[in-house]
Amino acid sequence: MAANPLTLPRPISPAAHAMLDYGVATTFFVLGARYRGRNNRAAALAFINGAMVLGMSMLTDYPGGVWRRLTFKTHRTLDIVQAALAGAGPALFGFSDTAEAKTFYGQATSEAGVIGMTDWDAQPARNRAPAMSA
Repeated sequence: MAANPLTLPRPISPAAHAMLDYGVATTFFVLGARYRGRNNRAAALAFINGAMVLGMSMLTDYPGGVWRRLTFKTHRTLDIVQAALAGAGPALFGFSDTAEAKTFYGQATSEAGVIGMTDWDAQPARNRAPAMSA
């Protein structure tokens, strides 16, 4: 059967996705420190997002995962939740009209792109504890 011409290529491997995740977590922690004291709501949202991305990364069955308890496809679902939190968070936390909100909107948009471009069907890392599916 011919490939669907409307299907986008998915060039982001699990290993590349892991590198992106750890970079995103670091960025959120740096933003949290930067916003602390000048916009504490933005700082809190940044720290929450950073902890969420870091925790998911450490628990995912992919290169860079530490405890590998989540399948890569479960990670995808949690990425969607994290992108939604980043995008809606400024409104939920009451700072949607500030300059700091733009960083969260940008990250949510970037995350949507990464989700769309990741090869979620790639084989997970082997020789580790089995991942649990959600």
